[in-house]
Amino acid sequence: MEYGILSVAIPLLTIFLAIITKDVIVSLMGGIFAGFLVLNGYNPATAFIALFDGIIALFSEGWIVKTLLFMLLIGAIINLLSVSGAVESFVVYLSKKAKRIDSPMGAMLLAYIIGILIFIESSITALVAGTVAKPLFDKHGVSREKLAYICDSSSSPICTLIPLNAWGALLLGLIVTAIDAQVISGDAVSLLIASIPYNFYSIFTLLILLATILWKWDIGPMKEAQKEAQVIPCITPIVDSAVKATPYKMVLPLLVMILMVPVGLYLTGDGDIFKGSGSTSVYYGVIVTLFFIYAYFIPTKSLTHASFFKGLYEGMAHMLPVTSILIFALLIGKVIGDLGTAEYLATLLEGNISPIVVPLLIFWVASITAFSTGTSWGTFSIMMPIGLALAATLHLDIPLVIAAVISGGIFGDHASPISDTTIISSMAADCDHISHVRTQLPYALLGAGLASVGFLLFGWINI
Repeated sequence: MEYGILSVAIPLLTIFLAIITKDVIVSLMGGIFAGFLVLNGYNPATAFIALFDGIIALFSEGWIVKTLLFMLLIGAIINLLSVSGAVESFVVYLSKKAKRIDSPMGAMLLAYIIGILIFIESSITALVAGTVAKPLFDKHGVSREKLAYICDSSSSPICTLIPLNAWGALLLGLIVTAIDAQVISGDAVSLLIASIPYNFYSIFTLLILLATILWKWDIGPMKEAQKEAQVIPCITPIVDSAVKATPYKMVLPLLVMILMVPVGLYLTGDGDIFKGSGSTSVYYGVIVTLFFIYAYFIPTKSLTHASFFKGLYEGMAHMLPVTSILIFALLIGKVIGDLGTAEYLATLLEGNISPIVVPLLIFWVASITAFSTGTSWGTFSIMMPIGLALAATLHLDIPLVIAAVISGGIFGDHASPISDTTIISSMAADCDHISHVRTQLPYALLGAGLASVGFLLFGWINI
């Protein structure tokens, strides 16, 4: 059955609800219910049952369960690193080393490098970079706005360029859903890896950030903020003598997790890393990491047996909202597929618009959605099913379209004043939030402009 304009109205309703409510889960549920209402002859009782039966049906898929457990367990790892003092010890260690790069550029490069190296979670990236570098920024009269910009622009982009984290799990889940629904074909891990070189906004953002640091490139409001920055001689002590300075408690667990993913891909792919199971690899990767944390932290008295499991459960609880988003994201992807949204859009676009510009359009629609809602994850959840179905129908390059959705989500999130990443970066730098948004926006728009050229160019090359 063809649903015509209604198939487009459902995702638009979801975006509208997200803008109005600022709540991704409520918006996704509203869109899913509306979709099932259309699919079930406008019977609200049947649509209600279909919604919650649809959630249960997701758990029949092994890869979905593994991905959901991965997201819960990655939350446990993040929390255990925090409650064990691993993050604090790492900050103190970096603070001691920071004395060796005691200069304005050294301070900025320190924050940048921390942002690149800690890609497990964007919030931790911003908080660690801000905590370590803030005293040096104050000492050398580098503005807090510049620190917030560095924290913000090196957190989310690196999480999508090195997706061995919950970001990668979400993206893999959305891609696998499209594969299982036979919307697209291929291997989810290979497609996600192939999309990384096309993730133009994240790449350009990191390059612009590095150029800003090396060449002291202050533009627009950032120039004014830098003029107003004052040297603060009485800075907060860089080192807390009560905390043992060591990088190992932070670095070794992350190293184990990172190494376990390619090992898992190699084993599940029978020797071919590109044919391995991404969900299985990351799932067992975090399990091995948790065993390592227990074996390392208990004997060294960083944690007790009781505090380990308390931290484990608390960390899993922190990830419940994100895990819920993934569940509803997978379900709305199925609903959009059943409605034939992409096929209907393809018939509208075919002959009226060149396929060359479709990746660019996807990038900008994702950007507007993320800016309005303040969430890149919610944007991925809404836009990825539509983008992948359009890519299949219009015979577009699938990795390019995946990258367009990711880049749009990251840009809109960066530019949005209601984004949690933007807010956390302001807090980490102890910077006025609106001032951070104003000073970062010109750089974000420059990155978006370059990304737009990239999507238009490669849309033409790949047709």
